[in-house]
Amino acid sequence: MNTTATSRDPRTREPQPPFEGQQRIAPPGETTEMNPRPDHGEESYRGNGLLQDFAAVITGADSGIGRAVALAFAREGANVVISYLNEEEDAAETEKWVTKAGRKALRIGGDIRDESHCEGIIKQCLQKFGRIDVLVNNAAYQSTHPEVEEISTEEFDRAFKTNVYATFFLSRAALRHMNPGSVIINTTSIQGFDPSGHLLHYAATKGAIANMTRTMAELASKKGVRVNGVAPGPVWTPLIPSTMEMERVKKFGADSLFERPAQPAEMAPIYVFLASPLASFVTGEIYGATGGRTPL
Repeated sequence: MNTTATSRDPRTREPQPPFEGQQRIAPPGETTEMNPRPDHGEESYRGNGLLQDFAAVITGADSGIGRAVALAFAREGANVVISYLNEEEDAAETEKWVTKAGRKALRIGGDIRDESHCEGIIKQCLQKFGRIDVLVNNAAYQSTHPEVEEISTEEFDRAFKTNVYATFFLSRAALRHMNPGSVIINTTSIQGFDPSGHLLHYAATKGAIANMTRTMAELASKKGVRVNGVAPGPVWTPLIPSTMEMERVKKFGADSLFERPAQPAEMAPIYVFLASPLASFVTGEIYGATGGRTPL
């Protein structure tokens, strides 16, 4: 993605399906195994000092939208906590881009389903940077099934604990230490508003996150903290080839008006805007970036 180019055709500026020759990647997936490789803005994003000296926690920052947001935040002047599950190689790559931007990075691996781990992430951010200005709840778990009876209790439980419980755990912990002007940004999804049957449990969690975003915005406003959400449509991340059938991967994003999926770099500027003082009167909102698939 080139954030300085304004005249390129949005239909053809990024790779389009079919995505042939994909290899099945074990969940949660690896960026290096994807074809084509996702664009996180490595060569294109230009910062403007919008988040100078902020301290940001980003979950799922090892890859996909999380990496793109970490890179953009760093180029806007923020120091970044990179929270991830166990993808050490991907997390190290994100750290490389953050430090290359001249900012500090702190990698924290572990499972955010664990309440104590969530508390620890916020504590370590405070110890490292002395503050927390932005929390981006982005990490997610999904799996696909064509029949309800194929969804195990374990999968259902994992989806809600990763996507919903962790959003609550981290937000609650962060709010204790956030000052007026701080921000929480949650990643919901088009699936929270226009759900697909094969993503039943994932879609239900994204609907819950959208609801929590709006209710938490009301409560957090009493502390001068803004809470918003981003609802992406199809985005080309490791989650796709690691959790979907190859036939769906091949056609992924073809149902958007631009007939392609977004690249992670196309999502990052929305998070930057919501995190920055430019969005000082924006709270309780869900920003859709679905390629025209549905109004939110």
